Amino acid sequence: MIWVNDSLVDDGSAAVSVLDHGLTVGDGVFETVKAVDGQPFALTRHLDRLSRSAHGLGLTAPDHELVREGVAQVLAANPMPLGRLRITCTGGISPLGSERGTDPTTLVIALGSAARRPDTTAVHTVPWRRNEHSAVAGLKTTSYAENVVALAAAHRAGASEAIFANTAGQLCEGTGSNIFVVLGGRLLTPTLASGCLAGITRQLVIEWTGAEETDLPFEALAEAEEAFLTSTLRDVQAIARIDARELPAPGPVTLKAMAQFTERAADDLDP
Repeated sequence: MIWVNDSLVDDGSAAVSVLDHGLTVGDGVFETVKAVDGQPFALTRHLDRLSRSAHGLGLTAPDHELVREGVAQVLAANPMPLGRLRITCTGGISPLGSERGTDPTTLVIALGSAARRPDTTAVHTVPWRRNEHSAVAGLKTTSYAENVVALAAAHRAGASEAIFANTAGQLCEGTGSNIFVVLGGRLLTPTLASGCLAGITRQLVIEWTGAEETDLPFEALAEAEEAFLTSTLRDVQAIARIDARELPAPGPVTLKAMAQFTERAADDLDP
């Protein structure tokens, strides 16, 4: 069962127009929320970011209470132990071009099953750059073609994630994750000025571990004593290999971050 605009429908009947601006030009924003035993995690933070992304694109942000109602109905209709809840808001029916129409936005809420990620993974650095000066830098938009290409390259290299630098040659982010490194015993992560997404898990890790935000050269990956990824479904996931370089995984700093995140997240489902 899927929520479309303002009601729950069977997945075989769920539909949006082929003229929806989200389909034709990628004019939309979205959030992925972890759902555990029918309960969403950090939903308030995700809804706040959804609104920030929508405003950044010039879209009308969906009403939070409406989204919460849709989320509750979708979770109740699709029971599962671990789920990937996707909330998508697009520009609605529009002309076949970049100009928006006057129709209301489209809201879709769907749920798919998810499996627990391994504690460790490998990442692959890619030659393409994030543009920290882009009009959509830091927004979680549905324009993910760049990520699709980069992630395919990572998979060909035997990795689960691709890591980008930005145009200034600084460490930025993964296709769907933030990255933390340990240098000289300090836990560090790129600043939002690097162009990376303001990840929900990233921010919680900063708050709960005292990790520092700083500008990091991309070459920091070659010097890192430990490294890990954060994202909604990864939580904190240790990096065991960066390209051909092996790292201790999970190292002591990473293990502490993993334990802190697990404990704090269990104590509060909407931190």
